[in-house]
Amino acid sequence: MQIEQHTLDFFSDLRYNNNKEWFHNNQPRYKLVKKNIRDFMQHLDMLLNEVDVIERFKISRINRDIRFSKDKTIYKDYFWGSFIRFGKERRGGYVLSVDQEGRSFCGGGFYKPNPPDLLRIRKEFEVDEKSIHDIIQSKKFKDTFGSLIGEQVRTSPRGFSKELPNIDLIRMKQFTVRHSFSNAEVVRKDFADQVFESFRTLRPFFDYMSSVLTTDMNGEPVF
Repeated sequence: MQIEQHTLDFFSDLRYNNNKEWFHNNQPRYKLVKKNIRDFMQHLDMLLNEVDVIERFKISRINRDIRFSKDKTIYKDYFWGSFIRFGKERRGGYVLSVDQEGRSFCGGGFYKPNPPDLLRIRKEFEVDEKSIHDIIQSKKFKDTFGSLIGEQVRTSPRGFSKELPNIDLIRMKQFTVRHSFSNAEVVRKDFADQVFESFRTLRPFFDYMSSVLTTDMNGEPVF
């Protein structure tokens, strides 16, 4: 199972013809694109369930929400999908975005932890500087994703010393990663395998963060 060239071609054409008339006239093409995307996501879902427990996957709607946006283009010229892990004990989520402009990527993590979860993560990083670094500094993780990315506060959060060894991580408000792909890579027959291997590389990070977010500072379950 692979992303077909016609899918990228459709999104490329859509970018320069982002209007209802063109989209209506190209409905047969869009139906093939939707099928290609859904089949690909179902294939990835099957692969992921061999090594994880996925509750469901979601595919973004092609219609943009333009109510509060300065950009009034009607349709997305890319697709974005996510895989939701099953159960409260499994935190984190996998994402895949295919963009005809060569900005495709896969990855995942913790995009906007709620305040209690963010504090719990920071407290863990404060008392244990080694566990998280062993994961994100591993060769496979760095070769695949580089480093954690996301918004961060300018200085140390309230209640945390700026001298802490993990202050670079404690300052973060998001904990995500991404691995980019060129258009040529996206349409290769082994693209699904490449995405799957990237997702597998995330598992130790997810497992660690799940253990943090489902226990208190004494290691007792919180659900």
